[in-house]
Amino acid sequence: MKRTLVWCVVAMLSLMVAAQAQDKMSGGTEQAVAALEQKWIDATKASNPEILAPLLADKFIDTDSSGKVTSKAETLASVQAAKLEKSEIINVKVTVFGKTAIATGDWIGKGTDDKGNPIDAHERWTDTWIEMSGGKWQCVASHSSPIKM
Repeated sequence: MKRTLVWCVVAMLSLMVAAQAQDKMSGGTEQAVAALEQKWIDATKASNPEILAPLLADKFIDTDSSGKVTSKAETLASVQAAKLEKSEIINVKVTVFGKTAIATGDWIGKGTDDKGNPIDAHERWTDTWIEMSGGKWQCVASHSSPIKM
């Protein structure tokens, strides 16, 4: 009976240590993906597609707040042409599922879009990130919805 109890305690402690290690590993990933989201926003504010390009997978797809679906190339062209005086993200949350991370948050932007139309927006977004070979994280899909104020 004592031997069984000892093994149960050892097993429980092992599970606790493994769970803590997993939390620390995913915590680092969550912070890394959140930093990539900030880098994305910095690129849009600077109208600099070269900063954004490595963050997006080749088959990246974006559904913007109007419902328009665009490719990586179209997204990068839009970033280059838009002129934003304000571009910030808030309420960023990242949840990790193995080699996939889902990031959500709010975007607040002001300026002009790639067509020269004025932007004064508050949107909620969801991005799907995949850990590619070599440990590099890239966004494969993005979706935005307007928030009515």
